[in-house]
Amino acid sequence: MKKYEAMVLSCIDPRFQPKVFNYLKKKKLTGKYSSFTIAGAAIGVTSKKFKKWQSTFLDNLSTSIKLHNIGKLIVINHEDCGAAKIVNGREKFNSVIEKKIHKDSFKKIKLILNKKFPKLKLSFKILSLRD
Repeated sequence: MKKYEAMVLSCIDPRFQPKVFNYLKKKKLTGKYSSFTIAGAAIGVTSKKFKKWQSTFLDNLSTSIKLHNIGKLIVINHEDCGAAKIVNGREKFNSVIEKKIHKDSFKKIKLILNKKFPKLKLSFKILSLRD
Protein backbone atom coordinates (compact mmCIF):
# COMPACT_ATOMS: atom_id res chain seq x y z
CA MET A 1 0.00 0.00 0.00
CA LYS A 2 1.33 3.41 -0.96
CA LYS A 3 1.79 5.82 1.94
CA TYR A 4 0.66 9.36 1.31
CA GLU A 5 1.99 12.29 3.30
CA ALA A 6 -1.27 13.62 4.69
CA MET A 7 -4.94 14.26 4.48
CA VAL A 8 -5.99 17.88 4.03
CA LEU A 9 -9.18 19.28 5.54
CA SER A 10 -10.08 22.56 3.86
CA CYS A 11 -13.05 24.79 3.06
CA ILE A 12 -15.24 24.77 -0.05
CA ASP A 13 -14.85 28.53 -0.63
CA PRO A 14 -13.76 28.93 -4.30
CA ARG A 15 -11.68 32.01 -3.46
CA PHE A 16 -9.34 29.87 -1.38
CA GLN A 17 -8.89 26.80 -3.61
CA PRO A 18 -5.85 28.30 -5.39
CA LYS A 19 -4.49 29.46 -2.01
CA VAL A 20 -4.80 25.94 -0.55
CA PHE A 21 -3.20 24.42 -3.65
CA ASN A 22 -0.29 26.90 -3.58
CA TYR A 23 0.23 26.44 0.17
CA LEU A 24 0.44 22.66 -0.27
CA LYS A 25 2.67 23.03 -3.33
CA LYS A 26 5.11 25.15 -1.28
CA LYS A 27 5.11 22.34 1.30
CA LYS A 28 6.04 19.94 -1.56
CA LEU A 29 2.85 17.93 -1.06
CA THR A 30 1.49 17.97 -4.62
CA GLY A 31 0.15 14.49 -5.34
CA LYS A 32 0.96 13.34 -1.80
CA TYR A 33 -2.27 14.01 0.08
CA SER A 34 -5.88 13.03 0.12
CA SER A 35 -8.41 15.81 0.43
CA PHE A 36 -11.65 16.46 2.31
CA THR A 37 -13.35 19.75 1.54
CA ILE A 38 -16.31 20.97 3.58
CA ALA A 39 -17.78 24.38 4.40
CA GLY A 40 -15.77 25.92 7.21
CA ALA A 41 -13.12 23.15 7.31
CA ALA A 42 -12.54 22.59 11.08
CA ILE A 43 -15.51 24.85 11.88
CA GLY A 44 -17.77 22.63 9.77
CA VAL A 45 -16.51 19.52 11.55
CA THR A 46 -16.74 20.86 15.13
CA SER A 47 -19.66 23.31 15.33
CA LYS A 48 -23.05 22.26 16.67
CA LYS A 49 -24.57 24.22 13.78
CA PHE A 50 -23.18 21.53 11.45
CA LYS A 51 -23.27 18.56 13.83
CA LYS A 52 -24.22 15.96 11.20
CA TRP A 53 -21.02 16.70 9.29
CA GLN A 54 -18.64 15.48 12.00
CA SER A 55 -19.41 11.79 11.59
CA THR A 56 -19.06 12.06 7.80
CA PHE A 57 -15.62 13.63 8.17
CA LEU A 58 -14.48 11.07 10.77
CA ASP A 59 -15.67 8.18 8.60
CA ASN A 60 -13.84 9.65 5.61
CA LEU A 61 -10.67 10.24 7.64
CA SER A 62 -10.77 6.66 8.96
CA THR A 63 -11.14 5.37 5.40
CA SER A 64 -8.31 7.57 4.16
CA ILE A 65 -6.04 6.33 6.96
CA LYS A 66 -6.81 2.73 5.96
CA LEU A 67 -6.60 3.20 2.19
CA HIS A 68 -3.76 5.70 1.97
CA ASN A 69 -1.87 4.97 5.19
CA ILE A 70 -2.29 8.61 6.28
CA GLY A 71 -0.26 9.68 9.32
CA LYS A 72 -0.97 13.41 9.34
CA LEU A 73 -3.95 15.74 9.01
CA ILE A 74 -3.42 19.29 7.77
CA VAL A 75 -6.36 21.51 8.69
CA ILE A 76 -6.67 24.70 6.63
CA ASN A 77 -9.26 27.28 7.65
CA HIS A 78 -9.41 30.76 6.13
CA GLU A 79 -10.27 34.35 6.96
CA ASP A 80 -13.55 35.86 5.78
CA CYS A 81 -15.25 32.52 6.41
CA GLY A 82 -19.00 32.27 5.88
CA ALA A 83 -19.25 29.27 8.22
CA ALA A 84 -17.63 31.34 11.00
CA LYS A 85 -20.31 33.99 10.43
CA ILE A 86 -23.04 31.35 10.72
CA VAL A 87 -21.51 29.95 13.91
CA ASN A 88 -21.20 33.44 15.38
CA GLY A 89 -24.89 34.05 14.76
CA ARG A 90 -24.79 37.65 15.98
CA GLU A 91 -24.81 40.99 14.22
CA LYS A 92 -21.39 41.89 15.60
CA PHE A 93 -18.69 40.05 13.66
CA ASN A 94 -15.10 41.13 13.16
CA SER A 95 -11.63 39.65 12.70
CA VAL A 96 -11.10 39.17 16.46
CA ILE A 97 -14.34 37.20 16.83
CA GLU A 98 -13.58 35.21 13.69
CA LYS A 99 -10.05 34.37 14.83
CA LYS A 100 -11.46 33.05 18.14
CA ILE A 101 -13.95 30.85 16.24
CA HIS A 102 -11.10 29.42 14.15
CA LYS A 103 -8.87 28.79 17.19
CA ASP A 104 -11.78 27.16 19.05
CA SER A 105 -12.46 24.88 16.08
CA PHE A 106 -8.78 23.86 16.06
CA LYS A 107 -8.90 23.05 19.80
CA LYS A 108 -12.11 21.03 19.40
CA ILE A 109 -10.92 19.04 16.41
CA LYS A 110 -7.63 18.33 18.17
CA LEU A 111 -9.50 16.90 21.19
CA ILE A 112 -11.73 14.77 18.97
CA LEU A 113 -8.88 13.42 16.87
CA ASN A 114 -6.49 12.78 19.76
CA LYS A 115 -9.14 10.45 21.24
CA LYS A 116 -10.13 8.71 18.01
CA PHE A 117 -6.77 8.67 16.19
CA PRO A 118 -4.06 9.17 18.87
CA LYS A 119 -1.16 8.48 16.46
CA LEU A 120 -2.34 11.02 13.88
CA LYS A 121 -0.13 14.11 13.63
CA LEU A 122 -1.98 17.41 13.29
CA SER A 123 -1.12 20.70 11.62
CA PHE A 124 -3.25 23.88 11.56
CA LYS A 125 -3.23 26.92 9.28
CA ILE A 126 -5.46 29.94 8.72
CA LEU A 127 -5.10 31.40 5.22
CA SER A 128 -5.97 34.93 4.22
CA LEU A 129 -6.73 36.33 0.79
CA ARG A 130 -3.34 38.03 1.03
CA ASP A 131 -1.35 34.76 1.53
